[in-house]
Amino acid sequence: MASLVQQQQQVSVEGSNRIVAVNVTPSSNLHTPSDYDGSSNNEKSGWRKFLTYVGPGFLVSLAYLDPGNLETDLQAGAYHRYELLWVVLIGLIFALIIQSLAANLGVTTGKHLSEICKAEYPLFVKYCLWILAEISVIAADIPEVIGTAFALNILFHIPVWVGVLITGFSTLVLLGVQRFGIRKLELLITILVFIMAACFFGEISYVKPPASGVLKGMFVPKLGGGATADAVALLGALIMPHNLFLHSALVLSRKIPNSVRGINDACKFYLIESGFALFVAFLINVAVVSVSGTVCSASNLSAENSDQCNDLTLNNASFLLKNVLGRSSSTVYAIALLASGQSSAITGTYAGQYIMQGFLDLKMKMWKRNLMTRLIAITPSLIVAIVGGSSGAGRCIIIASMILSFELPFALIPLLKFSSSSTKMGPHKNSLIIIIISWILGFGIIGINVYYLSTAFVSWLIHSSLPKVANVFIGIIVFPLMAVYVIAVIYLTFRKDTVQIFIETKNDPEMQTHVEKGLLNDGQLQLTHIPYREDLADIQQPEWGT
Repeated sequence: MASLVQQQQQVSVEGSNRIVAVNVTPSSNLHTPSDYDGSSNNEKSGWRKFLTYVGPGFLVSLAYLDPGNLETDLQAGAYHRYELLWVVLIGLIFALIIQSLAANLGVTTGKHLSEICKAEYPLFVKYCLWILAEISVIAADIPEVIGTAFALNILFHIPVWVGVLITGFSTLVLLGVQRFGIRKLELLITILVFIMAACFFGEISYVKPPASGVLKGMFVPKLGGGATADAVALLGALIMPHNLFLHSALVLSRKIPNSVRGINDACKFYLIESGFALFVAFLINVAVVSVSGTVCSASNLSAENSDQCNDLTLNNASFLLKNVLGRSSSTVYAIALLASGQSSAITGTYAGQYIMQGFLDLKMKMWKRNLMTRLIAITPSLIVAIVGGSSGAGRCIIIASMILSFELPFALIPLLKFSSSSTKMGPHKNSLIIIIISWILGFGIIGINVYYLSTAFVSWLIHSSLPKVANVFIGIIVFPLMAVYVIAVIYLTFRKDTVQIFIETKNDPEMQTHVEKGLLNDGQLQLTHIPYREDLADIQQPEWGT
């Protein structure tokens, strides 16, 4: 059959902005809807079909096992035992929902989240969202920088600040290896990360945390003294804004049959894949919290280990695994931590590329992009590592996680609105149940952020040792910024969408000619495979030279 020529096109119909995913130029022999109804005798079996979709969910799930997650998990267990396990549970359930929504958005529209944001919002709002998205990539890179520096410190006993500097170049080495096969590299890194998972699972079998305590912490929400900040950091480490941009773009690298059944199957398979990957991530996070909580609350804890638990960081957490690994615990722990940091660097690089391409229609060479964001992330990490040492660097991870949590609404709210909109998704929009659950969870997280932001700042002002004049000056600056934050969230929530992506052919006379020519069926452009974006697939290949 002859091929169909695809070209992106924006049209204006009846004064409203509408985006038609692609413009189709017919050839002499067009495919008919029956070619794509999934009735072919050569259709793959269920498992074989599912395996063709595997990849994006597992790559995204690596971000839920990055050094930032490990740091917040360790500290949540050490300081609060199992009290914050419910945050991990809710966080990863919510992560599954929103990651599947991001995948569905890309599959249905043929565009990823940042591209739709660019089309939907005014120029000023678009650039603000772009800047916030870039900041989220940098904030996510800080734990990777510090985690890698800690791993190098454990392995080679070099100062943390020197390790921070080295991480600026480690990313270039990673991209160099990537040229020999990205899938092989991802598989190797995933195996190394799961070494850490096996270690913590083995440690659980040794320390035997009380099942009642773990289950109570998982299903009975509680926030004791000082737990709010750690809960916000835990959520920030679990649910990252840049992951939403990333997942909606990664799914566009797969060829999906252009039919209602084809799109529904793709959404189902991506949900299954994300569910399995995030369930594994959930078990690992629970294992880390449980081991940390059990070991640090043991009655026979040595004085040295007690001091480490009181100031637990990624750099001194290897003692938690001594029961299983003995003398080799620090080495195995450091290798897994190194793999965790570098695997997360891959997801951060891809997310940054898609964000820049979507908002600005620009693509930067991967090594330049990765080096730029890594060098920006190095600056605060290096300052904190020099001034505060390893404990200060550990706190920097917590602060970065909190920044991610505060920035989440500016990626989450557009995703929830777009995926629930008939103008964007047509018949594939979210069901009423998913809309209710996702918005409740979303505003729950946003409410926690606003509550913590306001109460923590007011408490700091009250107990600050600064002169009253300085406190007044800081309040004049910060309180308006807090108001702007709330107003921006309200604006994104209640602003009416103006751009239409899904075209209802029955109600659009101008599209009827396409229907008569066989180019459209049930309101969707009829292509051999949709959506598939070769321009986005190129982003995943390292580019070298000028």
